[in-house]
Amino acid sequence: MNQRVSTERIEHWIGGASVASGDADRRFGEVTNPATGEVIRQVALGGATDVAGAVTAARAALPGWRATPPMKRARVMMKYRELLETHREALVQLITQEHGKTLDDARGEVTRGIEVVEFAMGIPQLLKGEIAPQVGTGVDTYSIHQPVGVCAGITPFNFPAMVPLWMFPMAVACGNTFVLKPSEKVPSAALLLARLAKDAGLPDGVLNVVNGDKAAVDALLTHPDVNAVSFVGSTPIAQYIYSTASAHGKRVQALGGAKNHGVVMPDADLDFTVDALIGAAYGSAGERCMAISVAVAVGDVADALVARLAQAATSLPVGDGADPVAQMGPLITRAHCDKVRGYVDAGVGEGAKLVVDGRGLKVAQRDDGFFIGPCLFDNVTPEMSIYRHEIFGPVLAVVRVKTLEEAIALINRNPYANGTAVFTTSGGAARRFEDEIEVGMVGVNVPIPVPVSYFSFGGWRNSLFGDQHIYGPESVRFYTRSKVVTRRWSEGRPANAASSLVMPTLGQ
Repeated sequence: MNQRVSTERIEHWIGGASVASGDADRRFGEVTNPATGEVIRQVALGGATDVAGAVTAARAALPGWRATPPMKRARVMMKYRELLETHREALVQLITQEHGKTLDDARGEVTRGIEVVEFAMGIPQLLKGEIAPQVGTGVDTYSIHQPVGVCAGITPFNFPAMVPLWMFPMAVACGNTFVLKPSEKVPSAALLLARLAKDAGLPDGVLNVVNGDKAAVDALLTHPDVNAVSFVGSTPIAQYIYSTASAHGKRVQALGGAKNHGVVMPDADLDFTVDALIGAAYGSAGERCMAISVAVAVGDVADALVARLAQAATSLPVGDGADPVAQMGPLITRAHCDKVRGYVDAGVGEGAKLVVDGRGLKVAQRDDGFFIGPCLFDNVTPEMSIYRHEIFGPVLAVVRVKTLEEAIALINRNPYANGTAVFTTSGGAARRFEDEIEVGMVGVNVPIPVPVSYFSFGGWRNSLFGDQHIYGPESVRFYTRSKVVTRRWSEGRPANAASSLVMPTLGQ
């Protein structure tokens, strides 16, 4: 049973201020430190009333913010970046407290989020349209990008700061207003992000935060004044978000789950590859949508690869994320820890070889923490549950294949298509892999191919629902609507112009 050590309550952020829940049924959830099992905070679980209040505030702020010149919006982003740097360690501490990832991992998360803010600082250039003068006699045509209106973001527990920063900086830089619904398991970082945005000069109501669970999500998906929804999370929820929001006329980008493969060729540098796979499989306790959870060993590299992976996994320091020695922390909840352990049990029952068993891990002075150590399976086949499902824990499965062609076919058959990587010293093999693989993000000797902020992030197949990827140039297209204007002034109309009843033609 969780121990309560604090009565601190986290409310909502609406209209530039902390606001208590207005719902008649005042519900609260528990925020737990996964390393200790202690309840450290309570968070308000908002519903339709709270969402309505946030959307009203966003609607009220929209005309003024929409009319603000992009250069002024960029200057707010510049100041925001400065404040994020100043308060970096405060964000890091909150992330580690509520999620459990190591301090260094949390620092990396904040850095990747700040990079999106840096991209948003260039919004005047990104919002430029096109012009074609004299498409007809005295006629010009040009395009402009305008904000879509009130946008919503629904974010997961595994990146309390980074994923919100993937969304709202680009949305508000484009002239929209925003309602963020962070994971109720890790709410504190989002609230700090909102406070810092106000300090940076973001007008009240432009960015709002409603904490909550499914009730808040459903209220956002169905509210008539919400124009666009961004989501990152599991595939079943992504499907639900996409279908529900689309049915209510909203623009949607819903990023789902993954089963990412790392292909190891016989010519790969094994020292480098093993280090990369260990980080990609067990970093953040495997709770990353871009984690490498399947290593595909090609040809005769398998035995040496498994042996080295086993040695590295066995020696990986696991503990409280706040401990500088720890390189892997706990899982997010006891229930999720039990779920991951159940997958390991199933893998053993299905005949996979459990080379490294982390189920019995004990962390000193953290008996109530949600820990499971690194697990490594060999001889995994595609019909096994540990291959088919996104486990979202520190479980790495090794699948053996004979050829690169077989590896590519295996990955292309998988219903997920978020990220993948190949480890090789052969340019020909790498080129073939990146050309033939049907996955949204590809790494060549890069285990987690998350692109920099000026490229867009997203997968294919069941890893993405919607037409636009998140952040980068595609986020500008998602958070704006294109308008094309064709103009002519009456004094430029030729004397012999055709009747206005005739189908208009240009360029003649």
